[in-house]
Amino acid sequence: MATRIRLQRRGHKGYAFYAIVIADSRAPRDGRFIEKIGTYNPNTDPSTVDLNFERALYWVMVGAQPSDTVRSILSHEGVYMKKHLLGGVAKGAFDEATAEARFNAWKENKQAGLQALMAKQEEAKKAEANARLEAEKKVNEEIAKKVAEKKAAEAAAKAEAEAAANAEAAPAEEAAAEAPAEA
Repeated sequence: MATRIRLQRRGHKGYAFYAIVIADSRAPRDGRFIEKIGTYNPNTDPSTVDLNFERALYWVMVGAQPSDTVRSILSHEGVYMKKHLLGGVAKGAFDEATAEARFNAWKENKQAGLQALMAKQEEAKKAEANARLEAEKKVNEEIAKKVAEKKAAEAAAKAEAEAAANAEAAPAEEAAAEAPAEA
């Protein structure tokens, strides 16, 4: 029986996530499977993979052929690196402890690279947020200047109107005050 390691679609319309399964190559995509070894959710950022490493390694070692997407997932998780190192142990190139040490070093190096990438992305997000904040501050300052100029113009116009009204009222009051004195 030819076995495949492939994705089985789950989720709902517009939000697919996948089960990583071992299935007969003749079985339909979402049909019968032998064993479920993990899940893959491409909707999160970064994509989430939950994999039973030992079972995946077992099935790769016994000859199960992965689909292209599953091959990249398994490679990313280190299954193929471990298979390669176990092949070296079988040939006598090095012992199992050395293989485990090399695998752990590879895993730590990969984690450090991922942490550096995450830090770089976080820093880029902060820089972008600061740039947007500065741009918004400039826009707000310009709006504040325009509002202040408009208020100053309104205050000046109001002061002129009051001065004109006072100027008109002052001669009328003087005329009214002089009129009873003449009579």
